[in-house]
Amino acid sequence: MEEEKKSLNFIEQIIEDDLANGLKRDQIRFRFPPEPNGYLHVGHTKAICINFGLGEKYNAPVNLRFDDTNPEKEEQEFVDSIMKDVEWLGFKWDKVLYASDYFQQLYDWAVQMIKEGKAYVDEQPSEVITEQRKNPTEPGVESPYRNRPVEESLDLFERMKNGEFEEGSMSLRAKIDMTSPNMNMRDPVMYRILRRPHHRTGTAWKIYPMYDWAHGESDYIEQISHSLCSLEFENHRPLYDWYLDQVYDETKVRNKQREFARMNVSYMITSKRKLQRLIAEKVVNGWDDPRMPTISGMRRKGYTATAIRNFIEKVGVAKRENLIEIQLLEFCVREDLNKVAKRVMTVVDPVKLIIENYPEGKEEWLETENNPEQEDAGTREIPFSRELYIEREDFKEEANNKFFRLKLGGEVRLKSAYIIKGERVEKDENGNITTIYATYDEKSKSGSGTEESLRKVKGTIHWVSANHAIPVEIRNYDKLFTVEQPDAEKDVDFLNFINPESVTVVKGFAEPNLKDVEVGAPLQFQRIGYFTKDQDSTEDNLVFNRTVTLKDSYKPE
Repeated sequence: MEEEKKSLNFIEQIIEDDLANGLKRDQIRFRFPPEPNGYLHVGHTKAICINFGLGEKYNAPVNLRFDDTNPEKEEQEFVDSIMKDVEWLGFKWDKVLYASDYFQQLYDWAVQMIKEGKAYVDEQPSEVITEQRKNPTEPGVESPYRNRPVEESLDLFERMKNGEFEEGSMSLRAKIDMTSPNMNMRDPVMYRILRRPHHRTGTAWKIYPMYDWAHGESDYIEQISHSLCSLEFENHRPLYDWYLDQVYDETKVRNKQREFARMNVSYMITSKRKLQRLIAEKVVNGWDDPRMPTISGMRRKGYTATAIRNFIEKVGVAKRENLIEIQLLEFCVREDLNKVAKRVMTVVDPVKLIIENYPEGKEEWLETENNPEQEDAGTREIPFSRELYIEREDFKEEANNKFFRLKLGGEVRLKSAYIIKGERVEKDENGNITTIYATYDEKSKSGSGTEESLRKVKGTIHWVSANHAIPVEIRNYDKLFTVEQPDAEKDVDFLNFINPESVTVVKGFAEPNLKDVEVGAPLQFQRIGYFTKDQDSTEDNLVFNRTVTLKDSYKPE
């Protein structure tokens, strides 16, 4: 029992303690509450996996709730993308809900708070309100409207709702404590005037609740038992609880906010404002660019949901923030792709190879494994002929004994095919090799069972049949930034650290089976790396994104 307790993370321990203190199992409920003002990024995956993972562990419902309280930045496009991302990660929500579902209830509660003397309408501009709050070591200055008559605030608040006033002319503030060392408690704004249409409610509302007011009360309405959020909201917890005190009914579950360390990954930024800037300044091609840290970008790059979930599990749930190495994420991606990716042959820097003693006009279809890591992955047939393409780097005219690929006078095995020997080359006027000539041992065919087929040679290289090869565009993606923390220095523009070689495009040749591969299917280009077919592919131009290189020296602790 003691060992089981030790294996719990601190959030699970909180839940277990609550159960021991009277919370019923059927009262446990979680939520994932994104604001639909952008696409989800790698940082959100932690919150998704924690909330939905706890839902699975405790067999408890998890709501997907959109905190849509700011019509200036929110769009249906973002709602749709968030739902797609959560589903793709393999999680199922109980209900899809919106903070906007509760606009009327939140308004009614705010009216009640005014009546109780706990909120007032302030006619000062936001800049003045901010200045009056001062700083944590200096008491704030009370608004001259703080003690205005209740009836006056009620009248003004209703007229705010009816759209009688201009944006910024007034706001509703909670009356708490202008001397509190916690700045969030210094009469926070509950409502502001925004004469903007909302993506769900249209023009019905001219005032919108602030995040702190809407968020906790939405948790309460939905009877969320544990409101889990990142550490940046830790000093918002007293306000969360104060707002809850104003509406709490003892017959209901009292939701509690608890915080965990957010996830920062090296060579990535997760500020939506900065991500939007990358798009606006055309550094990247949209939210789903494979260089973006968004879930849609990672999916397009070829990362798998399993790999991301394994990554979050390895990172764990902690109370202290630290920088997670991107190499750990890539390790998890490689680890999963090694199990699931179909092995195919693609040549990215081709040079022609002609087997002089192979009969002209002859072609064979050779059987090869799809994935030796999977027992049920099956096999496929690939065409073989007299003229092939091989990688330029797989041949040298002269090489020492440590070069285990093809050289003049040396032998090498063609993957799933024959042993060949380098004989001679042709070059152009600049001395570049245009064609390699070789001979083959016709009895050395892989899997034929002959003594020659079992003969060992030190090198094996991949190839594609020139007569059957299909041209492909290959996009090799690398880190978007050249430094681990591109936004660490406040006085330095993060765009200064853009990697000019974050994507390089080359043309190559692939085996014909790649014509039928689905967009997003995981592939291993043998001896090169892991790739996936991109959505830009057309019948005449197949595009493949490099997901991650084949190997890395990184080993997780």
